[in-house]
Amino acid sequence: MQAKLSDFNTRLLSGRNLDEQMDNALLMVKELGFDALVYDYSPVPLDHEGALITPSVLKLRNTPCDWYSLWCGEGYYQIDPVQHLAVNAVSPFVWSYQPESDTVLQSFIGQSHAPVVSYLQDSQMTCGVTVPIHLPKGGFATLTGLRSGNSGSALQDVRQTLGDFSLISNTLQEVAYPLLSKEAHAIPIRLTRRERECLSWAAEGLTAAEIAQRLNRSLATISLHLTSAMHKLGAKNRVQAVVRAAHYRLLDS
Repeated sequence: MQAKLSDFNTRLLSGRNLDEQMDNALLMVKELGFDALVYDYSPVPLDHEGALITPSVLKLRNTPCDWYSLWCGEGYYQIDPVQHLAVNAVSPFVWSYQPESDTVLQSFIGQSHAPVVSYLQDSQMTCGVTVPIHLPKGGFATLTGLRSGNSGSALQDVRQTLGDFSLISNTLQEVAYPLLSKEAHAIPIRLTRRERECLSWAAEGLTAAEIAQRLNRSLATISLHLTSAMHKLGAKNRVQAVVRAAHYRLLDS
């Protein structure tokens, strides 16, 4: 096991950026029989209502050419049952979209997932393995390997690779983590520096008048910043604005 981990580290560390690391990871999972690879990362995986947020980083290898536009532009990520399972999972899992297969998906798939199910069945990418990776400060990533073909033996082969694929996934995340800040897109909600500053002081329990005194600004100006932040966050009051800003890690220094 130690020798295998060292080999994985060496091969993945040779990548100078996340794309090169993904290329190396694809070569490694192909040796396990996988045909395609999907990596996603989000500093915040769920919005304040519990819905999946489109990932900040999505890297694809050997998937159909329209995958990115569908998952990131057409809302397929939000109805992807594998992603719904992954965000609440702590262990790697094997899945299949074949109705007769006995995997975690069979008891979970519903009508709302139909577009994703049809797409993957049409693409003949109906089975795979997904490794959920819960990161510091609430970040979340997954690595998914997909197998083409609809035979029962393909699913059995995937099960046999679960350990090695999990090891590759966690090794990839370890070497990729320092690069994610450069790769990740900003969280959809964007506050100005002054709005974040005012909310941070509000989170410490200061009133608008106390924040105005602390920042040497008028009460009207501080109220304007707080109100603007509330509107951006869809909050009904300042307390809710602080809670939502903290949820989206907008107050992180």
